[in-house]
Order: sequence, then structure tokens, then C-alpha cells
Amino acid sequence: MSILKTNAMKLLSICIIFSLILTCIISVLPLSLDSCNCENYIETHNSIYNDIQNRKYYNSLVGKFNNKKKLAIIVPFRDRFDELLEFAPYMTKFLNDQEIPHHIFVINQVDRFRFNRASLINVGFLYTKDNFDYFAMHDVDLLPLNNDLKYEYPENDGVMHIAAPGLHPKYNYPSFIGGILIIKNEHFAKVNGMSNRYWGWGLEDDEFYVRLKDASIKVYRPQNIKTDMSNTFVHNHDRIHRRRDTAKCYNQKEETRKRDKKTGLDTLKYNINSRKELAIDGIKLTILNVKFECDKSLTPWCECSGDMPTKDTKSKAKKGL
Repeated sequence: MSILKTNAMKLLSICIIFSLILTCIISVLPLSLDSCNCENYIETHNSIYNDIQNRKYYNSLVGKFNNKKKLAIIVPFRDRFDELLEFAPYMTKFLNDQEIPHHIFVINQVDRFRFNRASLINVGFLYTKDNFDYFAMHDVDLLPLNNDLKYEYPENDGVMHIAAPGLHPKYNYPSFIGGILIIKNEHFAKVNGMSNRYWGWGLEDDEFYVRLKDASIKVYRPQNIKTDMSNTFVHNHDRIHRRRDTAKCYNQKEETRKRDKKTGLDTLKYNINSRKELAIDGIKLTILNVKFECDKSLTPWCECSGDMPTKDTKSKAKKGL
């Protein structure tokens, strides 16, 4: 009998302990499905899964071409899908022929503000810097024709300006660094990226040139290129169909001609609304849909209404034009 009592006491003790544990577990679980943030859980874990899958894909690019440095092609973008359809397969073949491990990131501005190329490039850099060694800021309407234009990792102490003066079909002044520029991650971080003050078209590259110069980062350009402005690139820009936003409102004209020492990577305010994986002719692209914030006390020209007077229109009005 004493043995039976002892065993019964042990069994009762185990049951009590198990009941206490079960009660504790139940107490921390949601009382109903309404209190479970299941959608956020699924979205977060899907995002983590996608990040892991993308990292595996990015890492696979290295083994494909003998452990070379990985290049991110960052394309600032808005409403240029026709050009993108041509750009993606063309550039993939061009870079594969050079055995450059790469991936194309289209940074698509989806807010109501004017196009901000420099800020889009900043977003692209922040998104890619942990998985890629260097990047190319690349206009979607500019395609290289000359195979001697190399997209290799810059081994020197500067940046490589592929669309150099004398080669770019439109721009030919010494400080021009637009179109296609290849830069190491550390150099872009060193100058705090690009200015965020350039809403609308133009001048953001000229300001970036000054940033590089102030940081003693040299600008290199392709050498011994036997083509010229007429046959080095295809420039797929239709000036009638794709009119540039050249409006200058408020004090934009004066302020954007100054060196900006206040904005850059550390002041960028944005949200990535969504990330999409797109395939064009079998070429995998990453699309980031981005919305910016605009402090109108600093850059009121992030929005210019069509009837807003500018200094140019005021001057013409005074002259009776």
C-alpha cells in the first residue's frame, strides 16, 4: 500500500506541475484571432524569407564569374517603362560579356513630388551596400555601344565616369559626371552620398562633382576609346514625349547652384512602399517603389504649380514680353 501511495503522490505531483506549465503557456497566447497580428507576422516572415533568397541569389553571382566584385546597377526611375524594356536585356548581355556579376535595381519614385534623381540614387545605395561591393548610377535611356567601356571594380583611388565628356552624345564639359558613373561604396559613403535638394531636372551631378573634389576623390574616364559622341552610346530620350521638368520656382535657381553641405545619406527621408521582382526577357530585376518626404521650409520647390510665377516669368513680365 505504501508503494501505491507513493506512486500516486508522484503522479499527482506531475499532473499539478504539467497543469501549471499549460496554464502559463495559454496565458501568453492571444485570447482570440482578433488579437493576433497575423498579417504582420506573415508579411515580416515573407520579407525575411525574400531577403534570404535574394542574398543567396546575389552571392551566387560571385561564383558565376570567378569571385569578382559584385556590381549593383542603380537606375533612378519614373514613367520610363518603354526604355526599361530595352535597357534590362541589353545591359545584362553587355555586362555578362564582360563577366561582371551584377543585378539591376530600379528605384521608382511613386510620390506626388517632382523627380529627385539624386535622392533615388541615395536610396539605391542604402539598399544595396550590404550585398554589393560597388555600384553604377545609370540613366535608363543611355546604352553603351563600345565594348571597351569597362564596368569593372575601380582599383584606383577614384570613380570611373563611363559617359565621359567627348563620349556622351549630349554633354561635353570638363566637370560633367552624369549619365553613367561607377563608384565604390566607401567613396559614396565618404561624401555622404548626393544632395537631396534637387527636385526637378539638372545640376545634381554638378553638385556631386564638387563633393568628390572636396574629398580628394579623383574622377577617371575611359582611355583609348576610338568612338566619339556620335557612336559611343545610344541615347533613348524623346524630348517631345519625355519632356524634362526644368521649372525653377521659389528660390530654387539660386539655392541649387550652391554647394550643399547639409543634406545627403544621413538626412534622407523616404519610405519603400513595396519591393517587386520583375522579369524582362528572363532577366530578373528588383523594383523598389519609393516615396519621399519634403520639408517645404527647406526646399519648397519639391512642388511647382503650373501657374506659379518664377523669376524668369517675372523678369519677362517687367519687360513686357
